[in-house]
Amino acid sequence: MSRARVRTPDELRRSRRSRSHSCWGHLILAPLWAQHGANLGTLLRTCDAVGACLAVPPHDWVPEALRRGNTVPGRSCVHRTGNPRRWLEREHEKGSHIVGVELAEGAIRLADLEPARRRTVVVLGHERTGIPDEYLDILDDVVEIPMIGRGASLNVAVAGSLVAYKLAGLL
Repeated sequence: MSRARVRTPDELRRSRRSRSHSCWGHLILAPLWAQHGANLGTLLRTCDAVGACLAVPPHDWVPEALRRGNTVPGRSCVHRTGNPRRWLEREHEKGSHIVGVELAEGAIRLADLEPARRRTVVVLGHERTGIPDEYLDILDDVVEIPMIGRGASLNVAVAGSLVAYKLAGLL
């Protein structure tokens, strides 16, 4: 029986990218209706882990939430959306694939989601109410995370992290 060996911090550092990035642009997590700053900090860390960027809504509390939540050294890639509808429409016009994480008819199950092959924006809704109905027409695809328990949905940071890892091809 082989024994697992935990890699040292130096080994981990050598195996990862040597510097931070300004924008990979291939995968963008967009929690446009997030309610809790802690979720933004968690998603920012996930973005670093999978090589993605974070798009944040234009709320006054967002910059402080990002400062508090950024536990990764170096510069993180953060896009400021301004008006969420216009930002998503511009992304769509640029050819981005817009994927919503939502409980919806015809949604792709997370297990069946293929890694992103082009610039992809992952739209994450409000913790309780999801993605507003008036934004559903912008989505190219919808991903659903199946649940067995009694809860109706996962925390936005957890849901976004699961989808990000899958789209990045790391799951």
